Parts: sequence; structure tokens; C-alpha cells
Amino acid sequence: MVVATANGGGYRYGTSDQAFYIPVVVRALDASAFPRDGALIDAQGRLMLVDELLAAIIRTTGLSIEIVFFAGYVLSLALVWTALVLIGRSTYTNRWLTIALAAAFTLRHRIPRTSANSFEPYFHPRMVAFGLGALAVASLLRGGRWTAVALVAVSALVHITTALWFAVLLGVALAVLDVRMRRFAGAAALAAAGILATAVVVGPLRASMTKMDAVWLDAVAGKDSLFATQWPPWAWLMNLGMLAILWWAHRQRQAAAVARAEDAALVWGSTALVALFLLTLPLVAARLAFPVQLQIPRVFWLVDFLALVYLLGTIRRARVARAVAALLVAFCVGRAVFVLAIEHPERPLFGIYLPDTPWEQAMNWLARQPIDTHVLADPGHAWKYGTSVRVSAQRDVLLEDVKDSALAIYSRDVAVRYVERMNAISDFSTLSAERARELAGRYDVDYIVTESELPLSLAYRNEHFRIYSLRQSSTRGTGH
Repeated sequence: MVVATANGGGYRYGTSDQAFYIPVVVRALDASAFPRDGALIDAQGRLMLVDELLAAIIRTTGLSIEIVFFAGYVLSLALVWTALVLIGRSTYTNRWLTIALAAAFTLRHRIPRTSANSFEPYFHPRMVAFGLGALAVASLLRGGRWTAVALVAVSALVHITTALWFAVLLGVALAVLDVRMRRFAGAAALAAAGILATAVVVGPLRASMTKMDAVWLDAVAGKDSLFATQWPPWAWLMNLGMLAILWWAHRQRQAAAVARAEDAALVWGSTALVALFLLTLPLVAARLAFPVQLQIPRVFWLVDFLALVYLLGTIRRARVARAVAALLVAFCVGRAVFVLAIEHPERPLFGIYLPDTPWEQAMNWLARQPIDTHVLADPGHAWKYGTSVRVSAQRDVLLEDVKDSALAIYSRDVAVRYVERMNAISDFSTLSAERARELAGRYDVDYIVTESELPLSLAYRNEHFRIYSLRQSSTRGTGH
């Protein structure tokens, strides 16, 4: 856990996809939170249960959201670690290969053009679901077929699409292994298809089979993972190459008489995932909203994982296994030291709380303002300063470029809002006081956070940021 966290640049609360997950939990705790951004947050939040689960844990235990998120992160890595050990014991005859597998997993990397990393150095429900899915793979390898089914079912409560990919992987594997399980898998597939059809026809997904128009596509244009038809050749080669490596490794193990029926079943399950990706590609190419929203290219995350498992499994000699394990351990520890000591010396190993920076100090001031406060900030503020206004101040913000464009995938209305506001703000670095007032009048904005000096009413300042009031007659408090 320590080496994996260090290789990821240290655990950090509030970063990346937590720009969505923290506000959606805050909103589950307090329905009055984010009165202006609620529809944007709910565009994805309505499709999940984990926000309500986390809110219930916080209410029941009295723990802070920071501690609960850190506990979720530790849980996700603990699940993955346990799965790696169990998979290693079931697959390898040499314990050094299990060590090599664990070491290799700590080397965080992006699955090409899928918007998924092999793991995340912060709490993400997707990683908890992946840990449960990996445990389901371990259970299948150890003969616990119904346990595998139960684990995938539990993972669906945490992250539905990750659970869906594991359901395909293990459903096909079970169907290959056992005629009785084949009947169960077929019935489960029919039930899932029925539920999906109902959701699309009369349920929450009824607007999802529409075709994405020019405005919608413009909003998500920066997401290079959505449309595989636009992938460069190298991305196709690397992702499909993972399946080829998996099959090659399986053939090598078959030739060495160490492959079992369960191994073959998982290889066929991985093949089914890639087949699903290819079969749905025309729907994605047609820009139908629902197939795009599923982000099906992420199936290669699972294929990448199993290719690693079985590639290491081709090593038969104990001396080679020890050497590979030693090299991987040395490399992953060395890389971890480099990342934290040289590449990011400013980061702690575990940043459980938001750091005390000028940005966070400014956000703390905004957090003390009324709950309906509306903020204008640089659209790129989340990646520039580390966290978003919605995370650090828990207040509505006119636009947060990265996350708002991601949420636009799930709603045309959000996409229209994103494009309109991005065009309205234009170049924030050249925003004048007059233009700021125009935006305030148009969107009912209360404060602007900026690094620039502007001829506006100063409400707060620190060494780096200034917060100006955009409502001269406002009765809301000001201070330093």
C-alpha cells in the first residue's frame, strides 16, 4: 500500500475525480447544498448509490468526510492486495511470482485512451469495485463460483460500470466452466437486459439513446477516450495487444501443462470483453448517448490486469522468478522514492486533509459565506490549484472545466451549459472588471476569485489570491 501510494504521487484528498464524488456526497448529506450546481451534479449522481452509502456512513459514525474517504482508499488497496495474494497462490507454483505480481501492480499506469489508470492514489469507488472484482476472480480460481457472483453483485452497489465489466468477464467464465452456471449466466443476462431495456424505455436512461448533437459533442471534445474510432493506431495496437499477450501466455501455460480450466475460462471472458467493445463500436461511432456514457473502452483495464497475471505465470524457473521479483521490487521502490522525493517533494505520502495553501485559505473564506454563494473562478482552477471550488469551499462555481465537461457526457443540458459558460468566460486571464460585472449580472455571481488586481470591491485577499465582491449592495459579510 505504501509503495503503490508513493508511485501514484501520494494520497491526496480532493483531487481529480473527487471533484465530483465529494460534492455528490455533500449533496447527499445536505439537499440544500449546491442550489445552482445541483442539476449538474445529479446528472451522474442519479445513476449511482455510493453517494447515499457514504452519506449514511458519515451520519452513523459521525466521522468526517475526509476520514471516510481515506478509509475507502485503504479499503480499496486492501481488497486489491488480498486479491493479488489469492490469485498468486492459485495461479503460480512459486511465491516469488506473487511478490512480482504485487510489485508490478504498484507501477501505476494509464490504460491507453480509456481514461482509466491501473489504480488511483485517492479514494475512487471504481477502485473499490475493482478490488471486489479482483477478489471475485480469485474466488473463481479457488473454486468459489457463487462467492464470485456475490462479490460482483456487491461491487455493483459501489460502481455499476466496473461491476458490469466484471459481470461479463466472470459470467462468460462461469458459462464456459459449468453447464448449470451457463443456465444461471444466461438467465442473469436476460434479466439484466430486461432491466436495462426498462431503464432505457421508461426509466432514468430514457433520454440516453438519443444521438449526441454538435453542441453535446463539442462539450466532450476533450475526452479522447470516448470514441475509439478516433484512436491513433498505437492505442489500438496496445489495447488489442493486451488480449494477444493474454492468449499467448495462456498457450504457453497450456504447453507447460500448468493451465487449468478456470484459467481458460478467464481468457475467454477477457475475449468476450473485447468482443463487446468491438460489437458496440458502431453504436459509439453513431454517437448514441448511452453506449458513449458506458465508456466501454475501460474493459481493457481488466484485460490489462489479467494479461499481467498470466504473463508472469509463464515463468517456470525458480531462479528466473526470484530475479524478476527482485528487479520489480527494486524498480517499484526506487520509482516510489523518486516520485515523492524528487518529482513531487511538496507532497506528503498521505494527505488526508486539504493542504494549508493560499488557495485553500481563500476557499475557507468562501466556505464561511452563505450556502447559496455563487463563485466565478478560472475554469481551470481545479488542475491549476489542486482542488475545485465545489470541493474546498463547497460552494457553487460558474464553471470548472475538467469536471463539468466530464459530467456533460451524461446530459445534453449539462453540455449546453458547459459550452455556453466556456464561451461566455473565454480567456479568464484577460477578464476585465467590466466583463466580470457582466457575467455577475448574467449568472447571478457573488464573488470572483483571481490572482489579478481588479478595480472591484475587495472582500478578501492573501499572498496569492484576491476575492472581489460582484454585488456592491450585497449584505453578505466581507473580511480578510
